[in-house]
Amino acid sequence: MLAPKPSFSVRYLSPLLAAALSQPLQKPPSLSALADKCTSMRQLKQVHAQMIVASRIHDNYAASRLLSFCALSDSGDVNYAVKLFNTTHEPNTFMWNTMIRAQAGGLNPSAALFLYTEMRRLDVWPGKHTFPFVLKACTRFQSLNCCKQVHTHVMKFGLESDLHVVNGLVRGYSVSGELSDARQVFDEISERNLSVWTSMVCGYAQNDFSNEALLLFDGMVADGFEPNGATLASVLSASAKEGCLELGDAIYEFTKERGIELGVILGTALVHMYAKNGAVSKARVLFDSMQEKNIATWNAMIHGLAVHGHGEEALRLFQKLEKENVIPNDITFIGVLSACCHAGLLEAGREIFHSMKTVHNIQHKIEHYGCMVNLLGRGGKLLEAEKLIRDMVWKADVVIWGALLTACRNRGNIEVAERVVEEIRALDPHNHGVHVVLSNMYAEAGRWEDVMRLRKSMKKGNLKKVPGWSSVDDGG
Repeated sequence: MLAPKPSFSVRYLSPLLAAALSQPLQKPPSLSALADKCTSMRQLKQVHAQMIVASRIHDNYAASRLLSFCALSDSGDVNYAVKLFNTTHEPNTFMWNTMIRAQAGGLNPSAALFLYTEMRRLDVWPGKHTFPFVLKACTRFQSLNCCKQVHTHVMKFGLESDLHVVNGLVRGYSVSGELSDARQVFDEISERNLSVWTSMVCGYAQNDFSNEALLLFDGMVADGFEPNGATLASVLSASAKEGCLELGDAIYEFTKERGIELGVILGTALVHMYAKNGAVSKARVLFDSMQEKNIATWNAMIHGLAVHGHGEEALRLFQKLEKENVIPNDITFIGVLSACCHAGLLEAGREIFHSMKTVHNIQHKIEHYGCMVNLLGRGGKLLEAEKLIRDMVWKADVVIWGALLTACRNRGNIEVAERVVEEIRALDPHNHGVHVVLSNMYAEAGRWEDVMRLRKSMKKGNLKKVPGWSSVDDGG
């Protein structure tokens, strides 16, 4: 028995759809099932077209399968998902959740918050799958006010005991720096899971409460939770800052006691933690002992050596990376150029900067220009640094010009400094600091008339020098 002939030529269709419509002796799969099998937007658009032809697009289940691929797949298209969602009549809760999830993880997390607001305005009932992604948006947006408002909605809908929702609340409050609220949510949960424990420990570590993080980590283990490599890596990433070395050491000892294998992720987190805390020798021993490394591991070690005064060693490690045919990325070169800057290796820095495009096909970013401006400034090449800034494809920011101004001050070059100050004033008219630097340079050169002129200008513009302040770590 022959398969029924399609009413149009299958040669115009993608292989997936053409094969499905040409299957003999069996019922062709539903269009919803085809949507689930799509691997590209080209395939999905053809399934979408067939749904429109077959009048299936008004079926919310079928439309939700299309939306899920567009919004969440790596091969999808969020903009297409937005158009599809906006043309759907009365989207169901699953579709709202899908769009909120996509926007919460996208470039504009505030869009997820607007979606949730619109969802409530239309009286669509949120559920336990809605709030984790709304709270993720709050976390990425770092909005304490939004987090508190969503918390009241969580309580209103009786979801304050759902662990996924609780985890989102703990993270949201922690990122916003509201540790007391995060801890209150944590304490009110009678049964916790590993994710909630980890989020609370990370919250303390991220906010420099290393002692509390360490105590809570001990409490997590005492409560019978066995942290896995991923959990430990998360805690280590949070503790990779000054003041959290004790927590990092405790976690490393824990891995050795429990025989937890240091895979790439956990090993890299440990190297990063030690390097960031200045324990460069410990980081290097651990780095050398790792059987498997990725580019993030190399970057962590190179950056650690660079920022702690081991510039030449960082360059040697970069050369080793090239010999072992490890492909560097843009982050690698930030570390290498920083190493050149700290070690004063001007020629090596120039060569590496130009090799990014010519050898490695990596486009320069503003961070790389910043490193080069620092390097050229330290080498006294102020005009070359100024030209480099002016030749950038995008407009320089205050940080880049500020780096050059610092170099001008160190070299006593008033001519370039005056041009730099004008650029910074155009970007930030209320920046008093640049006027102070230039005034001091005039004074050191004995140009007192210019000092008085600049001070009158500052007084007229109501610019005042802000007193300096310092913070001191006392007992963690």
